[in-house]
Amino acid sequence: MRLAWLFSTLSLVLILLSLIGQCYGQLRVGFYNGKCGQNDIEKVIYRVVKQKIASDPDVVSDLVRLSFHDCFVRGCDGSILLRGKNTEHKARVNKGLAGLDLVNDIKAIVEKTCPRVVSCTDVIVVATRAAIFLAGGKWYEVETGRRDGRVSLKSEAEASLPPPTIPVHKAIEMFAKRGLNKEDFVVLLGGHTVGTSHCHSFKERLYNFRNTKKPDATIAPTLLNLLQKTCPLHDPTTDRQAFLDQTPGSHFKIDNAYYKQILVHKGVLEIDQHLALSPATRGLVKELAYDPHHFLNQFGPAMKKMSKIGVLTGNQGEIRKHCGYVN
Repeated sequence: MRLAWLFSTLSLVLILLSLIGQCYGQLRVGFYNGKCGQNDIEKVIYRVVKQKIASDPDVVSDLVRLSFHDCFVRGCDGSILLRGKNTEHKARVNKGLAGLDLVNDIKAIVEKTCPRVVSCTDVIVVATRAAIFLAGGKWYEVETGRRDGRVSLKSEAEASLPPPTIPVHKAIEMFAKRGLNKEDFVVLLGGHTVGTSHCHSFKERLYNFRNTKKPDATIAPTLLNLLQKTCPLHDPTTDRQAFLDQTPGSHFKIDNAYYKQILVHKGVLEIDQHLALSPATRGLVKELAYDPHHFLNQFGPAMKKMSKIGVLTGNQGEIRKHCGYVN
């Protein structure tokens, strides 16, 4: 009898431990509540991001882009932050990617408040939400509880991140493989309403588009003239930047101005312009361009959906103390 009771008790304990492990391993809103004493770690991150934006408004675009470049390679696991000769941030497609030092700075402050509890991956997600809101976007809840990955490969970034010349139908397929539909794709590209792009990403469009020795005919003449001044033909050493949203006064705001611009042929990147030209996406672009609330209502949920791609939870991954290095 005692032996049977013992086995019954052990079975119950194992079931309870299993359930606890499953709960701990799931993303949820407020995952860090009670894990950092009296500190609300999301508020801590919000305050730091607010201070950073006050001194550099580019912080918004840096975080939005960093989120995308992290989640599309191995899922949202902070692997973009790892340093090394052949890690993701060394990939050609990540040339000019900013925000790595920013996340390290935020993480350092988080560590002082709540050591070895909050993942670098969650710092990216929570900080990006704060930046979007502070730049005019709508507040949205984010689940937390992600852990950090230990692998970061340059080759995987090259294979997983879409180049600015990718055709629309190929981009839609790439997003679909990550559980994102066509609407998500069009809305997430609206992140180009903030930030810049370097000349190397679009210079071919200005002078020798697809070896025609002519500019891309889809670029509005006024934009073409501006971009040619920014990126001179015979100055290969200069890799200046141009705003992806050419709307005056809107460069650092989360709004729908980007969609208005690409409808009048003022898309800086090839994929931006083709988004407004492709029959598969033009209708969605028009909806987002004509109704400012539509984009603001959709952008947060799309970012939230992206932030759940391939996450590591529970006993998977680790909590890195320094975001650039595996523990």
